[in-house]
Amino acid sequence: MSTDNLDDALALQRLYHWERTAPDRVVFTQPVGAGVVRDYTWREVMDQSRRMAAHLQSMGVQHGDRVALLSKNTAHWMMSDFAIWLAGAVSVPLYPTLSAGTIRQILEHSGAKVLFVGKLDGWEGMKPGVPDGMPCISHPLSPDDARSSYPGWDDICARTAPLAGEPVRPADDLSTIMYTSGTTGAPKGVMHSFGTFAWGVRSGLQRVRAINESSRMLSYLPLSHVAERALVEHGLLATGMRIYFAESLETFTADLQRARPTAFFSVPRLWVKFQQGVSAKMPPAKLERLLKIPILRGIVKKKILSALGLDQCVFAGGGAAPMPPDLLRWYDKLGLRIVEVYGMTENCGVSHATLPGTLKPGTVGLPYDGVQSRIDPATGEIQMKAPCLMLGYYREPELTRQTFTDDGWLKTGDKGELDAEGNLRITGRVKDLFKTSKGKYVAPAPIEDRLVMHAAIEACCVTGANLGQPLALAMLNIEAVRRAGDASGRSELEASLAGHLKAVNALLDPHEQLDCLVVTTQAWTVDNDLITPTFKVKRNRIEDRYAAQYEQWVGTRRTVIWAD
Repeated sequence: MSTDNLDDALALQRLYHWERTAPDRVVFTQPVGAGVVRDYTWREVMDQSRRMAAHLQSMGVQHGDRVALLSKNTAHWMMSDFAIWLAGAVSVPLYPTLSAGTIRQILEHSGAKVLFVGKLDGWEGMKPGVPDGMPCISHPLSPDDARSSYPGWDDICARTAPLAGEPVRPADDLSTIMYTSGTTGAPKGVMHSFGTFAWGVRSGLQRVRAINESSRMLSYLPLSHVAERALVEHGLLATGMRIYFAESLETFTADLQRARPTAFFSVPRLWVKFQQGVSAKMPPAKLERLLKIPILRGIVKKKILSALGLDQCVFAGGGAAPMPPDLLRWYDKLGLRIVEVYGMTENCGVSHATLPGTLKPGTVGLPYDGVQSRIDPATGEIQMKAPCLMLGYYREPELTRQTFTDDGWLKTGDKGELDAEGNLRITGRVKDLFKTSKGKYVAPAPIEDRLVMHAAIEACCVTGANLGQPLALAMLNIEAVRRAGDASGRSELEASLAGHLKAVNALLDPHEQLDCLVVTTQAWTVDNDLITPTFKVKRNRIEDRYAAQYEQWVGTRRTVIWAD
């Protein structure tokens, strides 16, 4: 696909397009509490964004200055980003679940001049991470303490004249620094230009034509993550679709049913939770029987998808971690064929995807238009090249150099192989492979895909470097923790998990078979540093916490072991 003629696809040009052509169209629907929502038109969005841009300039923000954004997804998150771009600055979005130490690290490393503080659940613990003297601006939905401590969005807009004209910025101008979620250590600042995102979204929409001007999406995955940023924010700018925001975890079902999204993207962990919720109300065996009855099949499918709020969904996507093949097949039986996408922050999330309407479990499909892909014959690493590649890591030239091959291809860090049709199959991380004491290598990801399909398991991690056989650690979901609270419930659960382990082992090569399944009722969270904000398990942190007990657990010769 040509990289020419991107000017009309750049973020600011798209904003002016919608401001001119659809000023009265509702673009955002924002919950404001107690079931009440507030709609914003393009006219209102651009008026407030222009006023805030003028205010940033009055604070001394100049071209190329970094302005940070710490908030859950809201209409004001988006308007803040637009204002930053209009003012000539570079946005630095932070995950709304970060610790104070990581917040300080990112704000200092990026050299942020201003911080927007928006809707947050744990502001009290985050606030110490804001350097003394840093100018902050509070959003209308920010915590009470932030609104009383910092100048407020509405007051600023009320007293500030909007930025005039249509200032534009070239395709190669730096638009954002996105700090990775840190599965492998300190967050790295990935630099993207207006052009890299514009090219990436254009290529993505060539593949996913179901997303268009009449689409509806629910924005709830962190906008600081590349998937949400590309699909929701830049997808909005490209198509003019309508964005609904989620209010809270407790209201998520109602938020989803309000939006009735035509396009919905999620991480595997949430797709699993949806499935487990259905199974809790209708046993899998019963659902299987009903779906085989022609006269009932359609009714059952519609009832389940309506309960999930996905009955209007024409594009369903999954990514950010591998989608278990059995999960994809389960949704396919309900008439929801999930497109599995593969990408990373360093390439705007645009690399591979399965073709809409096809089912290719275990693969992430074919490269997007204009994406070149290859597998290093020496290491099996997936490498790719496209005009959506990052400009580099901010203030890390050596790290940037190490991330690219000498001929300019991005080293993804993932291992892969191609099937007969050219579909890419991800077999694990280059650095995740571990060797048992028998000298055999084990790739954990495919085994984890099978384990997590048990209804009681929320997340898992296969490990065991230098052990005779690998073992698995599994975090139980809330319902399973409740069941494990009494002796009979725990006994039943243990028997079920033992049967599941036996079934999984039967599908593995001898050197991959798991010695035991260690279960924990303690949640793996961002706060205790065992998962990233996008729900990826931090293997190194799991090892730090549990490795000292591996030999003891294996020595018990039990199939299921309770870590707690």
